[in-house]
Amino acid sequence: TEFSADQIEDFKEAFGLFDRIGDSQVAFNQVADIMRALGQNPTNKDVTKILGNPSADDMANKRLNFDAFLPMLKEVDALPKGTYDDYVEGLRVFDKEGNGTVMGAELRIVLSTLGEKMTEPEIDALMAGQEDEGSVHYEAFVKHIMSV
Repeated sequence: TEFSADQIEDFKEAFGLFDRIGDSQVAFNQVADIMRALGQNPTNKDVTKILGNPSADDMANKRLNFDAFLPMLKEVDALPKGTYDDYVEGLRVFDKEGNGTVMGAELRIVLSTLGEKMTEPEIDALMAGQEDEGSVHYEAFVKHIMSV
């Protein structure tokens, strides 16, 4: 997908907000956050790969400018996205009763241990208001997370 001039201008503005030094560049370790702020949802693994698999030291210390960032954003934009059905299907595996719910505690374990592991505060924020007597209606949960 090609981005419009307006989109690119918006991206550039958002990119600038992450420039802590004022040199029109951002640290490698900010790239994923910027992409997410711009509505993308890359995995950390995707971003690391796009950045050329930098070391932890490079992630903290290397910087890039907007002209280097934009093609990376295009690459992430082109990645296949999980659909509502994909996520529901993934959670249905944990629906032991077949009643459209999963145990909140089990969902928390999955979110903290599988794939892109989430931290406790991230999980708390994501699951706020989603549990009903220890259960989570996963179709509503997926709608919730896809709207965030």
